[in-house]
Amino acid sequence: MSLLEVTDLRVSFPTSDGLVQAVRGVTFSVDRGQTLGIVGESGSGKSVSTQTLLGLTAGADVSGQAMFEGRDLLTMSSDELRRIRGAEISMIFQDPLSALHPLYRVGWQIMEMIRAHEPSVTKAQARKRAVDLLKMVGIPQPDRRVDDFPHQFSGGMRQRAMIAMALSLQPKLIVADEPTTALDATVQAQILDLMLRLQRELDTALIMITHDLGVIADLADDVMVMYAGKPVEHADRNTLYYQPHHPYTKGLLESIPNSTGTERERLRPITGQPPSLINPPGGCPFHPRCAYVMDRCLTETPPLGPAAGDHGHQSACWLPEDAVGMGTEAEELRRRTAEEGRVGAARILAEEIANAADVKGAVTS
Repeated sequence: MSLLEVTDLRVSFPTSDGLVQAVRGVTFSVDRGQTLGIVGESGSGKSVSTQTLLGLTAGADVSGQAMFEGRDLLTMSSDELRRIRGAEISMIFQDPLSALHPLYRVGWQIMEMIRAHEPSVTKAQARKRAVDLLKMVGIPQPDRRVDDFPHQFSGGMRQRAMIAMALSLQPKLIVADEPTTALDATVQAQILDLMLRLQRELDTALIMITHDLGVIADLADDVMVMYAGKPVEHADRNTLYYQPHHPYTKGLLESIPNSTGTERERLRPITGQPPSLINPPGGCPFHPRCAYVMDRCLTETPPLGPAAGDHGHQSACWLPEDAVGMGTEAEELRRRTAEEGRVGAARILAEEIANAADVKGAVTS
């Protein structure tokens, strides 16, 4: 059994506008010492999926199962989760300035974390551990900076302090929710290198959440791509980068700046916008933006199944299993399959556009 096994996780939020279906059937696992990358656009359900595991989505309707060392996180009480948060599962948030309390010194916050889970530790012992942790993550003069407030740290140093706090009790799993988004490229590389080194030294499992495939290129062992609250592709890193199957994954890869020698290719953005999670489209959730949309994509939701005959490579798409990769042959197979299956797609899409226009006109009048 893996360290963490999540099965058919579903999370929704009742609102005045309707039910927001933030996560719609997510399944994944992660082992000790392994890194799982979760990739997708903003609003795809990446953060909600992991925050729900730690009881951080108050007011949500949650179903499914999340087994952590044989215990279901989703059925635990608040007290049980409080004992696990920080000690066994730690989280690094996207914005350390809002995650760290502005009125308490950085060292005090790390000490409080340690003593909350280990009451036998004295203040002096906790302070020494806080200084050692700040030194381990590369904070200069840690014995002095331990008494600084968060606003006295730079963005990169605040993120390092958050990593130090996450590692303070040597947890078995760390969830990093876009920890490098607000940092410049140099600091971003330093933070990623630091996390990779510490993970190897402590044999900690890591879930890296990001919207940027480039961030996890050298970090993740497996990658799960999410779209509109659903996983659309799941594979090991090399397979996903060099043999993508789902058109959304292909679109994400084509939107990464790439240059070979003096020749540079133009970026190919994914057209359109992510769908509403209150009223998601029928069939495949990606079909309004997909270049290979077929008739069945509009009405039938593709299951997450093997691609190219590889059970370790799963994709939720109606394209043939062997339509993988970024090469000319795979592209030709995708287009030929789409043309053959697009008999009535244009007509149905035209009807949807006409119906939307009629509704808009009725509301306006």
